[in-house]
Amino acid sequence: MEFKTLDVTPEGNWLTRNLKSPHLRKTLIYILLGAVAGVLFTVFTADKTLAEFGTGELVQSALVGAFFGFFITNSPCARNQC
Repeated sequence: MEFKTLDVTPEGNWLTRNLKSPHLRKTLIYILLGAVAGVLFTVFTADKTLAEFGTGELVQSALVGAFFGFFITNSPCARNQC
């Protein structure tokens, strides 16, 4: 029996492979959309004007929205593993 050697080399380094990944792009888009949606939700549901908000409140709502965007694309059910 003869076996041929399989030459598998990765295309580029780890960073360039992951930056070109469609999943990473989708994740970054959803994180950005989630952050914007979190800020908009906070602004529209509060009885304040935009000038009355502190930066801490807006940053916190953006982080919560960004987490939801991340979770939507990386949850086990999003990857058909639930």
